[in-house]
Amino acid sequence: MSTIVTRAGKGSPLTHTEVDANFTNLNTDKAGYITGEGGTVTQATSKSTTVTLSKKCGTITMNNAALAADGIVSFTLTNTTIAATDVVVLNHASAGTAGKYALNAAAAAGSAVITVTNISAGSLSEAIVIRFAVIKAVTA
Repeated sequence: MSTIVTRAGKGSPLTHTEVDANFTNLNTDKAGYITGEGGTVTQATSKSTTVTLSKKCGTITMNNAALAADGIVSFTLTNTTIAATDVVVLNHASAGTAGKYALNAAAAAGSAVITVTNISAGSLSEAIVIRFAVIKAVTA
């Protein structure tokens, strides 16, 4: 939780620096994201290729290599904004066959392992687009 300095708490008028710091602190604890906090990355070689994007949210375009029916593939998202206690939310945003993929993310310090499962009855060779958002969380 951010520290906000008030006139009542300080006992005198706030300086310009204190007012500016209050706005900065409010921005730090906001819900949601603003322009500049997101980004995009594309997998280069295969569906298991690591991608790097150190943003709080963004879009990952996967490689279009084949994923067999009931096939599972994992790749690492290297991302310095992720802590081991965070929650990484994933969504199959576009491209590929809707409803044919299950997604999961396991956060670690500085990364997340993303697992994609083809839950269809056939092989799919689609460069699906995954949106992600990092939700800051703690255990205590």
